[in-house]
Amino acid sequence: MSNMNRSQILADAEAAVRNRGANYGSPSENFARIAQLWTAYTDVDFAVEDVGVMMMLVKLGRLMENPHHQDSWVDIAGYSAITAEAIGETLDNQHPLEGQQSIEPS
Repeated sequence: MSNMNRSQILADAEAAVRNRGANYGSPSENFARIAQLWTAYTDVDFAVEDVGVMMMLVKLGRLMENPHHQDSWVDIAGYSAITAEAIGETLDNQHPLEGQQSIEPS
């Protein structure tokens, strides 16, 4: 691993995910699609947040072989950011059912 510092890793992660929406849709859309595919394939329910965690686990598995591979560290930072964004987008798109009260202030 080169002498990368946290600022460089985060900058590289931001650059890696910057234009992904144009190719893959928003994080919540993309992760929802992946979750549906994984659910269909495994018959186990996957949620948006599961996709991000599982992708980070793939990178961690690779780091177990080579903990000095800087791209995996950058990818984990990127997956962390877009997973948080996808969760936020999913929560923003949830609407209370009729008769339910929102806990958010008006």
